[in-house]
Amino acid sequence: MTAQPVHRADAVPPAPASAPAEIRRHLLPEEAGQFDSEWRAAMARSAEALDLTEVYRILDRWRDIAAMTQADPEAHRHMLHRAQRILAGHDHGTITAAQLRAKIARRLDTTTEDDTHG
Repeated sequence: MTAQPVHRADAVPPAPASAPAEIRRHLLPEEAGQFDSEWRAAMARSAEALDLTEVYRILDRWRDIAAMTQADPEAHRHMLHRAQRILAGHDHGTITAAQLRAKIARRLDTTTEDDTHG
């Protein structure tokens, strides 16, 4: 008798292989160009310096990004869009303590009004 593999819906997919083409295959289309640029630049500098350290560093970083993308592409895309909004100054990503207290007070007022009218 042979053991059958167990397939779980919530299992994390394996990390992409180290080959640049395999890493690129797991990236979002909007990130592939940046990967290509960084990969080519690192290869050129490494060829000139006769040192592959930068290439390995680039591959490690992009392998991690590809693994996150592969695990949940939509969550990764959402994170990218949010980061773009923050970098563009459209979304600060945080609120002050005073803003938080005001928000809580508004919600409490709404809850109290609902209780008295309900």
